[in-house]
Amino acid sequence: MTDQDHLTTAYATLTSSGWSGPGPALVVLGASQMLYALHPNGRVRGRFVISTAANGFGCRENSYQTPTGLHSVSDMIGAGEPLGRLFRGRQPLPVRVLESEDETQDYITTRILRLRGAEPGVNQGPGVDSFERYIYIHGTPYLERLGIPASHGCIRMRGQHILTLFDWLKSPGAPVLILP
Repeated sequence: MTDQDHLTTAYATLTSSGWSGPGPALVVLGASQMLYALHPNGRVRGRFVISTAANGFGCRENSYQTPTGLHSVSDMIGAGEPLGRLFRGRQPLPVRVLESEDETQDYITTRILRLRGAEPGVNQGPGVDSFERYIYIHGTPYLERLGIPASHGCIRMRGQHILTLFDWLKSPGAPVLILP
């Protein structure tokens, strides 16, 4: 299937789940390592290269995998912080990291979109809860790893791209559909 085929299916899933806007919905396509922002009319508003988990897709706690299924943005963290601002425990540190090759640190930068699973027993609830797993869409300084699975479960994006996405969303609640 092409990305467009996946997006057509994703749009149907999102609208049947009750999404009608006004803001965009996000669709993560693991096969192509892309994140799409969709208008309520189904058109693509933005297309971004991402990095999902090196361990693949799955919802189990401590799996270091990117969870699948329908989620929502529960928290938007980092408004007003500069590009590359480093976060630890969702708190900004007085440090900026724009690029890094040291993946032992798993830096989270620029902005954080914290996800909450919307499917009980799949990505919500004991042993599979995306919110309790601290699954985010966030900025990364590991630019050379974008486009390939390399994260510890989160969805990594270029800092400038997460800034754009953050501005488009404006407030929590946007649906996020993650497909392997």
